[in-house]
Amino acid sequence: MKRAGLAMLLAGLALPVLAEAPGQSLRPLPRPGAEAVVAAPALPAPEVRIVLASEFAPGQSLRPLQRPATRVVAAPAASPGAAAPSAPAEPAQEQGNGRGGGGLLAFLRGNNRREDPDTRNGRLCGVRGIEGERLERIPGRLNGCGIDEPVRISAINGIALSQRPTLSCDAALALQDWLAGAVVPEVGRRGGGVASLRVIASYSCRTRNNVPGARLSEHATGSAIDIAGIGLADGSELTVLSDWGSGAEGRILRNLHRAACGPFGTVLGPNADRYHQDHFHLDVASYRNGAYCR
Repeated sequence: MKRAGLAMLLAGLALPVLAEAPGQSLRPLPRPGAEAVVAAPALPAPEVRIVLASEFAPGQSLRPLQRPATRVVAAPAASPGAAAPSAPAEPAQEQGNGRGGGGLLAFLRGNNRREDPDTRNGRLCGVRGIEGERLERIPGRLNGCGIDEPVRISAINGIALSQRPTLSCDAALALQDWLAGAVVPEVGRRGGGVASLRVIASYSCRTRNNVPGARLSEHATGSAIDIAGIGLADGSELTVLSDWGSGAEGRILRNLHRAACGPFGTVLGPNADRYHQDHFHLDVASYRNGAYCR
C-alpha cells in the first residue's frame, strides 16, 4: 500500500526520470522555455610576427598592424529595462614618442632632417667663417637698387666689423678672400695682429659719390664696401686717412690696396680722387678689361 501511494505521488509531480546511459552525465535537463547558453568554440591563437621598418615601402605608414578581432562569447539576452552596454571606446590616435613628434614615422623624419648649411656654426653664403644673418629681400626705392639675397655681416674669420655691413654674398666672399689672402698675412704680428675692420659704408640706394644725376653706385646693389681702417689687437689702428703716405704703415696699406685687385673688380683709394682720401672703396663689379684699381 505504501509503495503504490509513492508511485502515484511521483506520477502526479511529473518529474522526469533520468536514465543514465554509459558515459552520460546525470546533469538535469534544461527547464522548458529556458534558452541554452552555447559557448563559442575556442579560436586558434593569432600568429605574432615582428615587422621591421626596412620592410615598409617608401611613404608607407609605420603604424602597428591591426590586432586580430577579439574573441566574442555569446551572453544571455539582457532582461527588459536593463541599461544598454556602453559602446567600446574609439581606438586612440597615434601617440607621440616622447621626442615631441607624432609617432615612429615623425621620429624617423626628425632624425633625417638636415640643418640648413648656411646657418650652422656662423656659416653664411655657403662657406665657413662668415658670421651674421640672412635678411629678407631688399627692394630698392630707385630702379636698379636692392639686393635679392642680402646678408648682414658681424665678423669674418674671427675679425670683427665695426659696423654690420649689409652686402650681397658675392661681396662678402670677396671680402673674406682679401682678409685671408692679404690683410692678415701682410699685417702679421704687428700690434698683435688684425682684430677688426672699420667699415664706413655698405648697402645704400644712391648714385656714385652721391652726385645728382650720376649712375647708380655699386653700393646700391650691395656689391660694395668702404673700409677706413684696420684695427689691431693692441687697440691701435692703421687708417687710410693718416697712414697712406707714411712709413711702414703706408707700405702695408698700399700693399693691401694692390692685393684687393682680383678679389674685387673695383678698388679705389686716396690716389683715385678726392672722394676716397680716407677709405678704400671695394666692389665686385666686373669689366671686360679686368679689375679697375686706382
